[in-house]
Amino acid sequence: MPNPTSTVQEGASGYARFLAQMSTGKRIGFYLKSKPASVAVYLIVIYIIVQTALTGAEAMGYTWRWYRIPEYLFQLTDEGFQWGEIPIGLVKTLQLSIQAFALAVLLGLCIALLRLSGLLISTSVAVAYLEFVRNMPLLVLLYLFYYVLGPIFKFDRYTASLLCLAVFHSALVSEIFRAGINAVNIGQWEAAKSIGMSSAQAYRYIILPQSIKFMLPPMMGEAVHLIKSSAIVSVIAVAELTTIGRNIISDTYLSFEIWFTIAAVYMVVTLLLSVFVTFLEKKYAVAT
Repeated sequence: MPNPTSTVQEGASGYARFLAQMSTGKRIGFYLKSKPASVAVYLIVIYIIVQTALTGAEAMGYTWRWYRIPEYLFQLTDEGFQWGEIPIGLVKTLQLSIQAFALAVLLGLCIALLRLSGLLISTSVAVAYLEFVRNMPLLVLLYLFYYVLGPIFKFDRYTASLLCLAVFHSALVSEIFRAGINAVNIGQWEAAKSIGMSSAQAYRYIILPQSIKFMLPPMMGEAVHLIKSSAIVSVIAVAELTTIGRNIISDTYLSFEIWFTIAAVYMVVTLLLSVFVTFLEKKYAVAT
């Protein structure tokens, strides 16, 4: 029976030999790609950002009032525990993001199927849609929906924001769908046709179920991207996290405290989702 201690020692010595055989540049690259190095770089960047903000605030003679932040997170009143304005804004942000993402997935699937249909008109429409949306800045697209299409179709602020985010991200989602569908072995199409399935049946029962493992991780990454880009709707005063933060600042002048808090809330949400995305990537990793 092998000695566990000797096995560990052999593994450690082999790892040391592997590092010794690498050039200095490759060794540095290897270390930088490790998880501890990534975490350290992330913490260093956060420290630099915070330190820069603190230095700037000190140069401006800014008076910190962090003691006022808890009242915007939660309150204890005679009626009991109540959430503050910032958590309420976060809920509204997540609500907008979930609805926009669901609509973006539906639009993205339709655009991807049009592009893969093989019909000249359908493909041309899909490509024109993608090129228009992908080359349009999100802020300009938001103004288009709210100030141009809004008066025509009677869109309110929330509806215009929802449609804008859905349309913008549907272009990105459609490429994820297209890549996932194309990743399925062509033999699956031939098998579906050989048993008499129509194209719609092949997509529904054969192709799309198998493409999920290819699409799920990047799709979740796109959901994280949508949550971050939803902050843009604050420019038309839609009630969400960034808008509520701006309103609090206009009332209290707690500029640094509120923006640091809002940034921390976004960071926590996106980090949690990023961890979930990493888990999905490992679980549905495709062997190459």
